[in-house]
Amino acid sequence: MNDQIFETVLTTVSPAGRVHVAPMGVRYPGDAVLLMPFRPSTTLDNIIATRHAVLNLLVDPRVFAGCVTGRKDWPTLPATMVPGVRLAAALGHVELELQTVGDDGQRPSLMMKRVHAQTHAPFPGFNRAEAAVIEGAVLVSRLHMLPAAKVDTEMAYLQIAIEKTAGPEAHEAFGWLREAVARHRAKGAEQGAEQDAAQGAAQYAAQEVAR
Repeated sequence: MNDQIFETVLTTVSPAGRVHVAPMGVRYPGDAVLLMPFRPSTTLDNIIATRHAVLNLLVDPRVFAGCVTGRKDWPTLPATMVPGVRLAAALGHVELELQTVGDDGQRPSLMMKRVHAQTHAPFPGFNRAEAAVIEGAVLVSRLHMLPAAKVDTEMAYLQIAIEKTAGPEAHEAFGWLREAVARHRAKGAEQGAEQDAAQGAAQYAAQEVAR
């Protein structure tokens, strides 16, 4: 059976004080929090440098979608016990301190100790559209890896939950994701046209030389 992974948003701060916001799936081994960020990663660099992070628990899907579509400027408030910040939209947050690092060339394992936890608002219940936005955000983060047909099929299925159960925040967030897919396709088409033009020019040049 796979480890249970919980979708959260991490806030970290660089040694220079620059805030970084990033969605991250985390694991909870016992009372600890296990983070496995990919290399290279601003989140990883910040945690290694400062030894702290803040785990934000929230249901606003715009944060998840925004972070994968270039919208990372979200309101924050100071953390209580560690140097850092939490998201103002968080229903709750957990302040973390780095305990051990399991080195890996691709995904180091960061075992984090809970230093402080606080609840700010009640959890209203699960919403299918909010979950659909999170799944869509994962797809958008992997557009460079996935076949276009798979992305289209998945997004069409997720659209059903959006249409049936979304509030204004989820509608806005899913719109950002669709725009990101369209931009990725347009960029790919443009690059393909440039490659075709370059190949055509090279073939023409070769034919001229052969004459």
